[in-house]
Amino acid sequence: MSVNRHLPHIYVLPEDDANRQLAKSFHLQVAGSRQRQMQVLPEAGGWLRVLERFKSNHVVGMNRYPSRLMVLLIDFDGYERRLEEARAEIPKELSERVFILGALTEPEALKQAGLGSLERIGLGLAKDCREGTDTLWQHPLLQHNAPELQRLLQHVRPILFPSN
Repeated sequence: MSVNRHLPHIYVLPEDDANRQLAKSFHLQVAGSRQRQMQVLPEAGGWLRVLERFKSNHVVGMNRYPSRLMVLLIDFDGYERRLEEARAEIPKELSERVFILGALTEPEALKQAGLGSLERIGLGLAKDCREGTDTLWQHPLLQHNAPELQRLLQHVRPILFPSN
């Protein structure tokens, strides 16, 4: 299902299949017609490829559609500086509309930590966003996302969860 590019919308570009599963299950929590305002793109195949694909395939579209937001969903692979390295690759004129999130190691570690299946985790992350809570987002493997998440929520909640 494609988004209406002329309305505020969110593209999610996942690094791998596990991140895509998280994003798809998050998307399931978006109600009714609001689902058309979010699209999960095919996985890129690595965090560097996420950045390459963003720059080669999405910068032009973001410039053309100023109401587009982009979430780059990557593994941090235990490297906390990954956010600043990735952010350095984002064109300055788009930096307010691009958000970089991910597990501190990889999504599979969230399952191993007892948070459930990737689908259950994605549903829980969406519930936190919708309800303004941080139950899952405060997990040690996700809490490093807090500054980026706060920035993202200001934009995403009115688009995907407007009644909250």
